[in-house]
Amino acid sequence: MKVLAFDTSSKALAIAILEDDKLLAEMTINIKKNHSVTLMPAIDFLMESLDLKPSDLGRVVVAEGPGSYTGLRIAVATAKTLAHTLKIDLVGVSSLRIMVAEDIDGLVIPLMDARRNNVYAGFYENGRATQPEAHLSFEEVLEKAKSASQVTFVGEVENFAEQIQSALPSALIKATLPSAVLLAKIGLQLPARSVHDFVPNYLKRVEAEENWLKNHQETNDSYIKRL
Repeated sequence: MKVLAFDTSSKALAIAILEDDKLLAEMTINIKKNHSVTLMPAIDFLMESLDLKPSDLGRVVVAEGPGSYTGLRIAVATAKTLAHTLKIDLVGVSSLRIMVAEDIDGLVIPLMDARRNNVYAGFYENGRATQPEAHLSFEEVLEKAKSASQVTFVGEVENFAEQIQSALPSALIKATLPSAVLLAKIGLQLPARSVHDFVPNYLKRVEAEENWLKNHQETNDSYIKRL
């Protein structure tokens, strides 16, 4: 089965096409570009380079979040459109999970910078989550990491390196980009999702919703429905 996988949840744009677990083509662009403009041309370029038609695809795998609200909406909308139009499987994988290489021992903490010294963070050992991903202050992340004997921080670590070195001098710090190849391989092992019900996993309400809720009682209805 040929699989198209892509991630636009951060500054980087990552795309890969696999046939089962064999990599056919991949592209990672780590420059600040408008993903809504670059995503489809990049997919088209890889497909044409492989002489593939859209009908050759059997599954689309997308990084479902957390991350940039705009980037997630672009990726999820594109994935849902492709899955619906081509009548193929749709699968979502954590944007944090695909920053975690398979060969890192101990506790691995992938980070995405959420501004104001907050992060989206995951906690993984041997490729498995040891606790739920969350939107946290970086102080909370450091506190959760203190009990581990070996810790590696990956992902968007640049803005947090000094704090890590101060609090956890023995921790390893490795800046990593999302891997669309790993995204595809994980996605091959997961069940297909409902195209209609599939939504991004933001982990945090948008600022407008948080501000609205300060003056309104929270209910089970969505913020958009209440408006």
